[in-house]
Amino acid sequence: MGSVTVEALRGVSLEFHQGEYVSIMGPSGCGKSTMLNLLGCLDRPTTGRFVLGGEDVSLMDDDALSAIRGARLGFVFQSYNLIQHFSVVENIEIPLYYQGWPEQESRSLAKELAALVGLEKRLDHKPFELSGGQQQRVAIARALVNDPLIILADEPTGNLDSVSGAEILKLFDDLTTQGKTIILVTHDDDVARRTSRSIRLRDGQVETDVRRRV
Repeated sequence: MGSVTVEALRGVSLEFHQGEYVSIMGPSGCGKSTMLNLLGCLDRPTTGRFVLGGEDVSLMDDDALSAIRGARLGFVFQSYNLIQHFSVVENIEIPLYYQGWPEQESRSLAKELAALVGLEKRLDHKPFELSGGQQQRVAIARALVNDPLIILADEPTGNLDSVSGAEILKLFDDLTTQGKTIILVTHDDDVARRTSRSIRLRDGQVETDVRRRV
């Protein structure tokens, strides 16, 4: 049987600016996950360019892309993606370990970020000892530890109850107020309404791109 080429994204041209709070929406199969993977340097575009912080990352090899992910991007996942036998502070430190930070400095910064997300009294707890909302706070602190250009969040409140979800979104609100750039994928209109820009995809193309005051 012959192979079939599937174009997840077609002719998409977007520009994101520092401090933007962006939601990406659309039905299943519209290209949301592909876009997030491209922005996160997990995939390469088959055509076109992706410029991140002034660097064209489109043609970088795997090692260079890994370095970019570690130094310039922060990830927050629906399922938290924490290491269960690591403590809160150890989970936050992980990106710094791979960048070769001295242990004392990485521990100090991890504690600082744990306090920022309200977990200063949970430093030695393991993920299974935390609520879903607390685990997501650990994930956010871990995403912040390398002072990334962009925080990419994939359905960050999808596994949370409404109260915990609201707390996480308030944390994102505060981060954008501090100048952080956040791009999140969501299916929830209420979540999208909190962002300053909403992009809706359909069939691999941008259907709408709306900026708003929030």
